[in-house]
Amino acid sequence: MKFCKKCRRFYEDSAQGCEKCRCELTELKDPSTPVYLIGADGFERERIEATLEHNGIPFESRSQRKSPSASAVTGKDNSFHDIRVPYELYRQARDLMIGIGAVKPEGEEEVIVEDEPVEYEEPKEMSPAKRTTIRIISAILLIILFCLVIWGADYLLGFVKNLF
Repeated sequence: MKFCKKCRRFYEDSAQGCEKCRCELTELKDPSTPVYLIGADGFERERIEATLEHNGIPFESRSQRKSPSASAVTGKDNSFHDIRVPYELYRQARDLMIGIGAVKPEGEEEVIVEDEPVEYEEPKEMSPAKRTTIRIISAILLIILFCLVIWGADYLLGFVKNLF
């Protein structure tokens, strides 16, 4: 197996360079070398780490880049992390990720459900007469609403006043 020392991904022996970072690949000799398993953030990362920890698989989680996080406010690091496991436990860890639904099994295509495209009508320009009519009707309705509120409040106050 060939593997990239920079991003810790491994490839088949026929690969020439790393697809992610374009670095040169070297031979993967030590089975305890940490290799890339999956990238995740937030709750998904916590779920993956809990699964690995529960099954006794050692892992390391490193932030991909220095990204701002709300950890000062929330107390949790929500940045995107690469999760790495020892190469000798990679298959077992990958099977766990398939089991919890974090990774699709090899050969299974991801089903993308596309919604039907929504056709939007371009808004039509209102004529000045129609715009003026709508403004006048809106103003009259607003005045009627204010009158109803005031008359209703007067009625309620009179009713309460008559009780005492």
